[in-house]
Amino acid sequence: MTDLNINFNKTALVLIDLQKGIVAMPGGNEVVEKAEKLVTLFRENNAFISFVKVDFLDGKDALKPSLDDQAGSSSAERPKDWAVLDPRLKVQENDYVVTKRQWGAFFGTDLDIQLRRRGIDTIVLCGIATNIGVESTAREAFQHGYNQIFITDAMTTFSKQEHEMTLRFIFPRIGKLRTTEEFLEQVK
Repeated sequence: MTDLNINFNKTALVLIDLQKGIVAMPGGNEVVEKAEKLVTLFRENNAFISFVKVDFLDGKDALKPSLDDQAGSSSAERPKDWAVLDPRLKVQENDYVVTKRQWGAFFGTDLDIQLRRRGIDTIVLCGIATNIGVESTAREAFQHGYNQIFITDAMTTFSKQEHEMTLRFIFPRIGKLRTTEEFLEQVK
């Protein structure tokens, strides 16, 4: 395991979809608890934090692909507070919040511009779901040339198999993997 050598002036924490309607899934509370520790560390170091959430204006802006398996469709009615970021993260008024309309946090948003204008070259990534929003964002970040650190126990998805597939076969090809405790220990 290589050393991280984090420079908080050039590193951002990017949290994917830690919002009320999504953290309600099994394992979501544990992810938020781990993310809280990361948010605290980044705030203590005056580092950039990007809270990413998925939301839609009227539903017409949501992707609607033709699917064989309609179980993957997300056309269900959502509660009014579905897209509200989890209050345990203590999002502040001047925090950077990205609202995305698809899986990845880069496409159709100004996330890349905001990171580049701050000289950020490394992102620490966590959130829900490992193989959807987190992995899509990670692939986009890789294509944009960012170094990445994946906090493996600060993400979850619908099944252990889906989570493990991404951790075993995708993330090691595009970044470094650490648990929350490993990351916190290596940046002290």
